[in-house]
This record gives sequence, C-alpha cells and structure tokens, in this order.
Amino acid sequence: MGEITNVMEYEAIAKEKLPKMVFDYYASGAEDQWTLQENRNAFSRILFRPRILIDVSKIDMNTTVLGFKISMPIMIAPTAMQKMAHPEGEYATARAASAAGTIMTLSSWSTSSVEEVASTGPGIRFFQLYVYKDRNVVAQLVRRAERAGFKAIALTVDTPRLGRREADIKNRFTLPPFLTLKNFQGLDLGKMDEANDSGLAAYVAGQIDRSLSWKNILCLYQDFSFECDVMLYE
Repeated sequence: MGEITNVMEYEAIAKEKLPKMVFDYYASGAEDQWTLQENRNAFSRILFRPRILIDVSKIDMNTTVLGFKISMPIMIAPTAMQKMAHPEGEYATARAASAAGTIMTLSSWSTSSVEEVASTGPGIRFFQLYVYKDRNVVAQLVRRAERAGFKAIALTVDTPRLGRREADIKNRFTLPPFLTLKNFQGLDLGKMDEANDSGLAAYVAGQIDRSLSWKNILCLYQDFSFECDVMLYE
C-alpha cells in the first residue's frame, strides 16, 4: 500500500485481491456502462485555473455542506456492503472520514448498522435512504439514523427501476452468507436470496417502491417530521 501514488491505483489492487463477484459489484455500472464512463469524462473536463504570484504558504480548503464545516470539498458517498471488501467495512470508513474532517454518508444497505457506525466515535454523518414499499420500514430507518446522530438524509431517487447491471447478472450476485444488511436485521429484509440472474436485482424489484414521485417525497417529509436535512441523491 505504501507504493500507491494515485487513487486510481486502488482499483487495480482491488481487482487482484477481491473475489470477482465482489470486485465487479463495486467497479461496474449498468448495461454498456456508458453513464459510468461519462461520469469519469465529466470529471476529466474540470480544469483548475492556476493563480500566479499568490501567497500559498497557508492553504485552507475548508468548506461547508448543509451548514457543516468540513476540511475539504470532498465527501464519502454511500457505498453498500463494504464488509465484502474488508472485515472492518463501514467502521474503517467512518473512522477515516472523521480523521480527515469530512462527511461520511452511510448506505442503507451497509453491512454495519447506523448504531454500530455511530459507536466508532465522533464525526459528521449522513444517511442514504431507499424508499421501501413498506413505509414503516422507512420510518424506522429514519428514526434510528436520527437517534444515532446522523445529520441529513440522502434520498436515493434512481433505484425504483434498477439499471441492468450485466456483471451482476453474469456473476449471479448475492450477498455472501456470512454478511447481512445490518440495518434490516430482524425485519426479514437483511438477506438477499439467490436468483437466476442477480440477487440484488431481485431484491430491489421485490422491496423498493416503483411508484416513487415528487408527491411521495413531500408526503414522506411531512409524515415523518424530519429533524434533519434531506437531499436527493442519484
């Protein structure tokens, strides 16, 4: 790890070390992965304009997100099932975000619960939320996140129809048997059944609300009386 000089090098190392099903889940997109490539291309088009003869002896990259001060304009986006990659999973990510002075957004489909992540120590944390058909499940998740000290809800809006993730289909992706979606433990929603194609696709089709619209978003906000901020995420 000491030889890594560029963040892109992590992907090559991960491909060597992780099981193919796990690596493909993290690394791939849907269908021809056109959107995935376009996202990378979009970042590559962002240029920094150098300012010449400016005092740079003290550089301050601090900024704020929803009123929370962070050390740099970089946050950790929600990534599901992190313990597939390492036993520490979301624990390590939470500690790293706190040490770096930035925000971690915890996935609903994490392999550590909101309470477990909160127990790792102080830090500014947001919670990424999927809207399930069973609104009681959604309400429970929001309340638990609030009690655990999470400061905002990142509401995912692009999952009612999951993209056709071809790598997951080929690998017959499912959550390894020694792991669960910890936020759903005890609700009979913490496991993914094996399927003829993708266990994730079958799970989403069975649980996530396909009728999600702006009307639902307003109802959710009013019914649950959020005490934290809400932002849309895709």
